Amino acid sequence: MSRSMLSVDTFCKDAAGVAGNIFAFGLFVSPVPTFRRIARNRSTENFSGLPYIYALLNCLVTLWYGTPFVSYDNIMVTSVNSIGAAFQLVYIILFITYADKRKKVRMLGMLMVDIVLFSVIVVGSLEINNFSLRRVVVGFLSCAALISMFASPLFIINLVIKTRSVEFMPFYLSLSTLLMSASFLAYGIFNNDPFVYVPNGAGTVLGIMQLGLYSYYKRTSTEESTEPLIVSFG
Repeated sequence: MSRSMLSVDTFCKDAAGVAGNIFAFGLFVSPVPTFRRIARNRSTENFSGLPYIYALLNCLVTLWYGTPFVSYDNIMVTSVNSIGAAFQLVYIILFITYADKRKKVRMLGMLMVDIVLFSVIVVGSLEINNFSLRRVVVGFLSCAALISMFASPLFIINLVIKTRSVEFMPFYLSLSTLLMSASFLAYGIFNNDPFVYVPNGAGTVLGIMQLGLYSYYKRTSTEESTEPLIVSFG
């Protein structure tokens, strides 16, 4: 491959990575309204802290995969997951601050589980002297974590179909998911890294499904709302 082709690929990869980082920011700030409500009411009410615990572990594992200790030239993967991990940690701290005693204890316990699991993955992978094997092992863990994260909206998709309402599927959150996934799909392809492009390919497909459903059921609900409130049978 010529030097000019390599430089074009590198430029496209970096551009896709930067775009992915920008679009991911939309996902990271999406819980802000929830935590404004929690802080205002000084209570976590019926909100669950589990999504933030799981998201933190997911970000940490994928961050570790992106480091030079595990894979080559994946700085954009490291950066986006470093930012994501920081956001999730802040959300967890806020949740613990305003949670009742029972929830505090449970959240602290799950946070410790995250730390222990991540430590085991880091130390265990460093024990693998073969760099290629280490990349494969951590890559599969990262890939599994990302696919399960992208699959989590399947519950929302099912709810939208059952209720025929997009109330529980915010448009901008679905759009951010699609744009971020598509960006890192391109990044993984240009970097020839299946552990990046496979899960983000799945995320792109799910993002398209969400926006398709949003468009269909939003249009349906709009059409229904334009029907007369009082129907004459005379």
